[in-house]
Amino acid sequence: MKRAAILLALALPGCGLQPLYAGGANGPVASSLGRVEVGAIEGRAGWLMANALRDRLADAGSGPRYRLDVRLDDQITGLGIRRDDAVTRERRALRARYQLVDTRNGAVVLDATAGSDAGIDVVQSEYATIAAENTALERLSMIVADEIVARLAVYARGNPR
Repeated sequence: MKRAAILLALALPGCGLQPLYAGGANGPVASSLGRVEVGAIEGRAGWLMANALRDRLADAGSGPRYRLDVRLDDQITGLGIRRDDAVTRERRALRARYQLVDTRNGAVVLDATAGSDAGIDVVQSEYATIAAENTALERLSMIVADEIVARLAVYARGNPR
């Protein structure tokens, strides 16, 4: 058993997998992500998304090389409907179309989408339902921001500068 673990550890570097954030905060991916400026995003969902993205993209202090433009589509859809036409379940979907723009020449170097959904129970208390919808939006903003940053990191890994 010990021998198999040693062989596995020796074979792993040969498989071509490499750590995305090699070099830590001084590595090429982290320094590229630190040079991304998040553009203004409309609405409450946009404010949450922009804050989530800024939290994940640490400022490198050397000025922005890229600008991240994000457009959000936030929808709540009623799913479960009773005989009296009352909604009992909702789905909140947050979709983002984002573009990474090179600030030197204005070229779009990455154009992609990200998104996630959350289910919400509609209860008797309107306040509780609104609170659940807001909590879902906060959670979805973090999930979609993680998706966007992961895609930016993969781009930075393939295009070190």
